[in-house]
This record gives sequence, C-alpha cells and structure tokens, in this order.
Amino acid sequence: MAPEAILIIDDHALFRSGIVSMLSTAFDTIPIFDSPSLHDALTLVAVVPTIILLDIQLPGISGLEGMGLLRQRWPAARIVIVSALDLPNTVDTAVAQGACAFLSKADRPDRMMTVLREILHQSAVAPPVGTILWPSLTPRQAEVLSLVGRGLSNKMIGRRLGLSEHTVRGHVQGLLAALGVTRRSEAVFKAQQLGLIR
Repeated sequence: MAPEAILIIDDHALFRSGIVSMLSTAFDTIPIFDSPSLHDALTLVAVVPTIILLDIQLPGISGLEGMGLLRQRWPAARIVIVSALDLPNTVDTAVAQGACAFLSKADRPDRMMTVLREILHQSAVAPPVGTILWPSLTPRQAEVLSLVGRGLSNKMIGRRLGLSEHTVRGHVQGLLAALGVTRRSEAVFKAQQLGLIR
C-alpha cells in the first residue's frame, strides 16, 4: 500500500497556504502537497496522493473538467471537491464524476477534518479479497441517510441539520452513488441490509 499523502489543488495562494498549514498541524505524519493548477499538479512526479482536495474554479482546465485526468493519473486517490460553488447542479455533477465528498469553502475547519479523517481511515482498512466492499459514506452522509430512513424530505433534513435544501440534495446524491443505487427507497433498503440503519 502506498504511503498516505494529501494533494491540494487551488489557485488562491492565501487559501491554499492556510489549508496546508492546518493539515500539516492536524496530520503531522502525512505529507501535504499543493499546486495552483491542475496542469501543474499533473506534472508532479514523486506524489501519489491518498486524497486530492480539488477546487472547481481553476485557471486552464477547471476542477470538474480535470477530474477524469486526475483519476487516470491516480486511480486510487479519493477526490474531495472544496469550492464556494455549492449549487445543487455543481454538487450533482461532481458526485457523478466520482467525487467522494463535497465541502463548501464556507464550512467550518472541523467539518473538513472530520471528512478527511474518515476518508483516511477507510483508505487504511483494505478489505480481504472476496469480501463485500462497504459504502464509503462521510459522517454527514451517514447523518442524512439516517434521516432519509425515517422518511424525512430534503427540506426537513435541512432544518434538522441546519443545512440548505440544496446542500442536503448533494449529500443525498453522494450517498446514492456510494450505495450504488438510484432512488431513496433503494438506498434505505440496502442500508438496512448492510446494517447501516435500522
């Protein structure tokens, strides 16, 4: 298994340096790399990231346009979108193209830490050959799934968790993709089978 590493791709130098500083303190044994553009990131030679924190608005190739290139270069990397553009269509597109999580730049730092720790934990646990792969849900997706299982609408879930309806919709799309289903009812049924919810 390759050693863990985190790669940040964001063209805003101040934001990027702040994230590097925060992650270097939180994950002092994990190398943190950063790049101002997707083109520059793809030229990095000695980097095999476990997690890629990817901005959408980048010079040249945008984050969404470049996700396929990143997956070709580092197929095992988990891509987390970090963007101020948390519109529902943007979240849906990112999830459809393989993002495992979507973080808003307005989120609190501890939210990012929780998501990254969860992803690193999942990456560190390699299941034996032939076992069922459990879905990789972020803590927030797990919360949303629990409320979906109780029959709550996106609007009601948003009120319960203090999130916008658009943000809840993005989390629902993410957990549907993680569970490999297309409808909420199928997600609830599969989650019950896996013991994720009662």
